[in-house]
Amino acid sequence: MTKLNELPLTTLQFYATATYPCSYFPTRIARSQVATPAHLINTDLYGELVDAGFRRSGLYTYRPYCDACRACIASRVLVNQFKPNRSQRRASKRHQDLEVHVLDLGYQEEHFALYQKYQKERHTGSAMDGDDQDQYTQFLLQSRVNSRIVEFRDGALGVTPGRLRMVSMIDILEQGISSVYTFYDASDNGSSYGTYSILWQIEQARELNLPYLYLGYYIKNSEKMAYKVLFQPLEGLLENRWQPIIGP
Repeated sequence: MTKLNELPLTTLQFYATATYPCSYFPTRIARSQVATPAHLINTDLYGELVDAGFRRSGLYTYRPYCDACRACIASRVLVNQFKPNRSQRRASKRHQDLEVHVLDLGYQEEHFALYQKYQKERHTGSAMDGDDQDQYTQFLLQSRVNSRIVEFRDGALGVTPGRLRMVSMIDILEQGISSVYTFYDASDNGSSYGTYSILWQIEQARELNLPYLYLGYYIKNSEKMAYKVLFQPLEGLLENRWQPIIGP
């Protein structure tokens, strides 16, 4: 058992997990540090944990704790200084007609169907490919913090809702928005849904007067995780201090 002496989180304890296969580098093994007990982690405490590099998967709050690797870097966008690049401006224009609906957490069959479709198209063979309803619920619909579902749809036709294109799960914290997970219609060739979701979250944080959008872990040499450096200015938690991560 280890403790975070630098944080006023005296009600929590921190445990290192056993090793498991790394999700990002097939030849490596990983380990996590887990904050417990989960029922005490409310929005305020979770905000402090996020600033210490932790993330949430359902009720499970963790951060990388690998023995010989420091590739995963907690990252956040400085909302008020962010300016979209040319590609991001194109993505914003391409999807500006999507209707956005912010919902409380709750299961919807339409969301789950899109989630399954996304996993099969983008992550075939991964641990999440083939998730059933219970696994989906535990991963995305269990939360003790201020969480929301954000739907992105084509424009409605009369009383019929437009086609569901993307779903984002976000946590709203005192100091920013934490982007939990996004899945979308990956069969729509030429779309930039993932980029548009981040742009929307940045703008939402700005409207709420929140300084940061937390994007999870930036991994420079991982194709799936390196894209975050495109959202500048970006900071990473390096040597227990938030420092700039310079873009390409």
